[in-house]
Amino acid sequence: MHNQSIRNVLILGVLALAGIIFIQSYWVFNTWNEKDEQFNLTTRIALKRVATRIAAYNNSELPRQGIIQRKSSNYYAVNINDAIHPGVLESYLIEELGNNLDTDFEYAVYDCENQDLIYGNYCRLNDDDTREFSKSAELPEIKDLTYYFVVKFPEKASYLLWGMWTSIFFSLIALLAVIFFVYSIWIILKQRRLSEMQRDFINNMTHEFKTPIASIKIASDVLSTQGVITKDNRLSQYINIIKDQNARLNKQVERVLSIAKLEKENYQLKKETFNLSPILDDIASNENIRLIQGAGGEIKTDILDHSIPIFADKVHLTNCIYSLLDNAIKYCKQVPEILIKVRQKGNSIILEIVDNGIGIKDDHIPKLFNKFYRVPTGNIHDVKGFGLGLFYVKNICRAHNWTIHVDSEIGNGTSITLNIPSNE
Repeated sequence: MHNQSIRNVLILGVLALAGIIFIQSYWVFNTWNEKDEQFNLTTRIALKRVATRIAAYNNSELPRQGIIQRKSSNYYAVNINDAIHPGVLESYLIEELGNNLDTDFEYAVYDCENQDLIYGNYCRLNDDDTREFSKSAELPEIKDLTYYFVVKFPEKASYLLWGMWTSIFFSLIALLAVIFFVYSIWIILKQRRLSEMQRDFINNMTHEFKTPIASIKIASDVLSTQGVITKDNRLSQYINIIKDQNARLNKQVERVLSIAKLEKENYQLKKETFNLSPILDDIASNENIRLIQGAGGEIKTDILDHSIPIFADKVHLTNCIYSLLDNAIKYCKQVPEILIKVRQKGNSIILEIVDNGIGIKDDHIPKLFNKFYRVPTGNIHDVKGFGLGLFYVKNICRAHNWTIHVDSEIGNGTSITLNIPSNE
């Protein structure tokens, strides 16, 4: 993932997180306020009924105003113009509050003679609740009232939270989503750092190889012209081995550098229009010479139309085909028989390379184009390479907006198909 993509993900992620946190906070805050207002209204109505019933019981009249006074979020005072019988009060409270609220409460009655607030009782409206409870240490007096009683709801917060379980549930889901997103971003950044370290190491290593490779080439060229070397067949053979292996090493280094360039954000392909047929004929001819010098085999071409214009980067397309043929030759236990087929299908050119190699298991095919990936062969390492060839091919196809498809069967060879839009 490129730096710009990571920045975009981070910006969008931060905005999304901010939006989620704001919406959830706003929703929970509003829900809490609504539940609190509902609790307050229900409590006032129930306490007003209790006061009315006590007044009727005492044949007295209630004050015209200020009957129900909310002293704190869970503490209420009820002003009555007559003495209050604690037993009658508790009965009325349990009856009225029990019909509307399902939470514990405690009450106290003000004693005018002793000028003291006498604690009444801690009442539970839910008989199934087996939790231990603790009475409030002190219920504050109300200085400006004479005949009154107070009611406190010690479990009000728990009661409101239980009524908000839907909001809390979705808030927890949102929190998990936020945690998962933050963890994902951390993983992405960590993988990015590891990828950058790996790429820097490989680039530095390959660049460091260029100087000794060039020195070895110059030295081997000079040695190959010396009379002593040319007269000795064994020394000449050694010099040729040095040249071949140096060229092979240089080819691998160039491939790594090419891949490093492809991974840069500002890399541009040098596209041009050319005829594909001569390119394929030349490649097949060169590879056939290689096969003849080796263990034998043949590369054939099957091109129906020998005038196939294509708009692409000629150098990279050629390298891709060479890489595919190189794999077809290396992964063949018998004499290689390879066919290059080209067809026109609608607005696309279908380039297919079919071999008679050892084949690939289905579970390895999705990983073929991963960087440094090689199909496992146990402890046998008779096929040389770094696992960069198909990774290079995949990047070239992606850069051209081509698609690549692999069909293979163990023991029956492999077919790799490039779908090249002709209008690209």
